[in-house]
Amino acid sequence: MNKLILAAAIAGAATLCGMADAQAVDVDNYIKRDSFSDIKISPNGDYYAATVLQEDRTSLAILSRETGEVTGTFTPGRNIHVIDFDWVNPERVVISTAQKFGLLAQPLADGNLYAIDADGGNPEILVGQSVGGNGLGTRIQPKKAERVAAFLVDDLPGDDTYVVVSATPFNENPYTRADRLDVNTGRRSKIATSPVRNATLTTDNEGEVRFALGAGVDNVSKLYYRAASGADWELIRDEAVTGLIESPLGFSRDNSVAYFRAERARGPDAIVAYDVGNWTDARELARDDRVDPYRVIYRNNSHEPVGVMYMDGRPRTVFFDPQSTEARLYKSLEAAFQGQAVVITSRSDDDRYVLAAVWSDTSPGDYFLYDTVEKKAEHVLSRAEWIDPDTMAATRPVTIPARDGLELQGYLTVPRGSDGRGLPTIVLPHGGPYYVRDTWGFDPEVQLLADAGYAVLRVNFRGSQGYGKAFEQAGVRQWGLAMQDDLTDATRWAIEQGHADPARICLYGASYGAYASLMGVAKEPDLYRCAAGYVGVYDLPVMQGEDASNNRRLGNWSRDWVGDDTAALAAASPNRIAQRIKVPVFLAAGKEDEVAPPKHTELMEKALKEAGVAVEASYFSGEGHGFYKEENKREYYTGLLAFLARHLGGEVATAAAGGAADTGK
Repeated sequence: MNKLILAAAIAGAATLCGMADAQAVDVDNYIKRDSFSDIKISPNGDYYAATVLQEDRTSLAILSRETGEVTGTFTPGRNIHVIDFDWVNPERVVISTAQKFGLLAQPLADGNLYAIDADGGNPEILVGQSVGGNGLGTRIQPKKAERVAAFLVDDLPGDDTYVVVSATPFNENPYTRADRLDVNTGRRSKIATSPVRNATLTTDNEGEVRFALGAGVDNVSKLYYRAASGADWELIRDEAVTGLIESPLGFSRDNSVAYFRAERARGPDAIVAYDVGNWTDARELARDDRVDPYRVIYRNNSHEPVGVMYMDGRPRTVFFDPQSTEARLYKSLEAAFQGQAVVITSRSDDDRYVLAAVWSDTSPGDYFLYDTVEKKAEHVLSRAEWIDPDTMAATRPVTIPARDGLELQGYLTVPRGSDGRGLPTIVLPHGGPYYVRDTWGFDPEVQLLADAGYAVLRVNFRGSQGYGKAFEQAGVRQWGLAMQDDLTDATRWAIEQGHADPARICLYGASYGAYASLMGVAKEPDLYRCAAGYVGVYDLPVMQGEDASNNRRLGNWSRDWVGDDTAALAAASPNRIAQRIKVPVFLAAGKEDEVAPPKHTELMEKALKEAGVAVEASYFSGEGHGFYKEENKREYYTGLLAFLARHLGGEVATAAAGGAADTGK
């Protein structure tokens, strides 16, 4: 970076931000990988299993509870991530993996199930498309080699040898099968075959497969039920008839009551209960006025839901029976960790040891082991021990009215020590845009921007997940239209409330958020001072045509959500209306991005240059949809902060080593 520009940016930051003793931002604090992610305790309480984030994969480590020493590890190949794992007996873990090409990419489950002992012994692939035979010269085939996507359905508490898995073939007739699987050998025997394609299966508390929820080639959801093993399947819900989906959650302990998450035509989803066999008389157990259930809470070692966590601004829990053991335990833990969110990740079979995850807007999270006999909690692990919560910026929920009266929820973060008035502001739209939402919690990128002196506004625009089907459907085919207007309305709200300095606002986002950022400055050229896009899509006809044909995730994504009118898509593509953009732009892309190929950034950069718009664009080798390598993230955020400092007056990064970015294609 030019030293004169850097010096000017720092001087401007001190003047414009009005914050005493401002310091340059140590980017490394915010780009380090968490030490651990998810952690679960073993049924006997002797071990922990924890996911470990590495540069381009996620591994699993098993640790002794007594000593903290690592006793076993499972490390997959490049771009393979452990996305789920379960203790299936006191000494063995079953692991589910997915492929993900880039930090922000949606994991694509590969359908492989692995297992490993607590001491690291007997690592096996049990079932999935990567299973091979024993090779030539032997007739022994302990595992069936077939191209299927397999997922754990039921770990069968009390059974140390077998679990129930689903197996869906990779062919033109993907009817899901339920198999009984030996977790030591990988041998399987069929239990049932689903009457609907690509089904999610639900078992009762005896391990019997009772529900199958799936969709045929028409992409219409159907729910089937069977009364017992070997009984005929009965169609009890058809989305084509009701327009709504009810998803099974589980059964009461005696299997006489079935629980569902039920969509509603208006407003958020509900949790309902039916007496088994009577599918007309639902009892509503829980429903929030504004948000869908965020997480379902189950009774230990059962398939019985007992409560719900809602993300209504901040997380909160609601229990069907406030006097239940689970409700009292959560109430006790929430009182002990006031101001933070608490989730019980796992428990020992005897209910003595409870492992709880605790986090907040200023803390990435810690894990505590609560001894229900001794009535005390001890710290186990921190996700990111180098983060000091006392120095982080607080995030508060906000409610924003859209121009058509729709209520939008979002989050406002202001720099620590600021009065929250007249600040340079980053409006940060999330990616997706569907099946995704912003939540209350620790976000390292938000904290980095706040550390640099910016207010950060995130808004769950229409189409975002978590506010009911109607809210989500309101975003259908609204790229560049009503979804974009929601961001404009949120920006104007921040100005009217006095939070944002109207002369110092920038739009910045990743993936769809990058699209919305560039589209925003095209639609509202006088509202923003600059725009930045990271691994973005900018040409919708290209996305719906060329990209979809080359990417199975996009290829399977219904065009109904984005649109198929080429002229309309072109009109809503920021690279095709670049002449409307009047502010400087910062762009970055991964050269191996398969979700938002770098061609989008190249087209956007070219269009901006032809329109005479100042643009900085960098392309990172070896990176996909979001950057994995710390040196590349450091280079990227150093450049982003320098760009924002020049145009908004915030802080720049401390001196950083160079990365692998280049300005060529």
